[in-house]
Amino acid sequence: MRPPFDFDAASALSKGRRSYQEDAVIADFSRGSEVGVAVLADGMGGHAAGDVASKIVVTEVFSELMFQRGDVDAFENKVTTHLFEAAMAANACLRDHVASYPETHGMGATLVATVIINRHLYWISIGDSPLFLFRDGELSQLNEDHSMAPQIDYMVKSGLLDKEEGQCHPDRNTLTSVLFGEDIPKIDCPTDPAALQAGDILIVASDGLQFLTDEEIAQVLSASRGAQSAEIADRLLDRLREQNDPDLDNVSFSVVQLQDADDCKAQSEKSQLTGIRCVG
Repeated sequence: MRPPFDFDAASALSKGRRSYQEDAVIADFSRGSEVGVAVLADGMGGHAAGDVASKIVVTEVFSELMFQRGDVDAFENKVTTHLFEAAMAANACLRDHVASYPETHGMGATLVATVIINRHLYWISIGDSPLFLFRDGELSQLNEDHSMAPQIDYMVKSGLLDKEEGQCHPDRNTLTSVLFGEDIPKIDCPTDPAALQAGDILIVASDGLQFLTDEEIAQVLSASRGAQSAEIADRLLDRLREQNDPDLDNVSFSVVQLQDADDCKAQSEKSQLTGIRCVG
């Protein structure tokens, strides 16, 4: 039995204008697999500490999800529990690391982890790393933003701040929740999954990608219909470089395109005559 979707996925990392990389991302969307997994963390705590924090979180969460996905039916029945427990295990690892290396006190990381199974998208997120869905030309953020930005935007909408003040507010990027080895104030892990459709594009990203506006990201995706995910990733990075922003943060993301397995098979057969290649 073929899986409900074929995946075309690619990941990208850039230091931006920073002198070191504090993001980490890993994904597994193997052709023919019934389950796809992507995990991303944006570290904080300065050189070394932030880098270590993001790697601890990504490694712990990814390895746990990959271990659990062996039995697909059992995994789907408890996928939100597994996501939550994996995040808690990563948080405990951060706590143990800080206990062993006190000089890293204050290190932490955001987390966004996604699981695609049987046309359903499950996720857990902590912090401000966005999870985007692009469908029918529209880009939307699926997960909560655990920073001060939503509150500041609400103040702008309510007339308490003007638009420019809101965009430049010094507290805009202040996090209201993060993994740092202690209690986690906010966790976004919906029990009900999001239903996916063939043609959807998912982007699991660090907030560095948001140096582009939602409109700019959507423009790149709209102009990239038919392109492979690796090419889309390159175009997003090119658009960021074109801005020439001296404050450009670390950028990391995974691009995942979804296609019906039967459609992909049909295109593969057609490619023998037309030269069109379907990437799974």
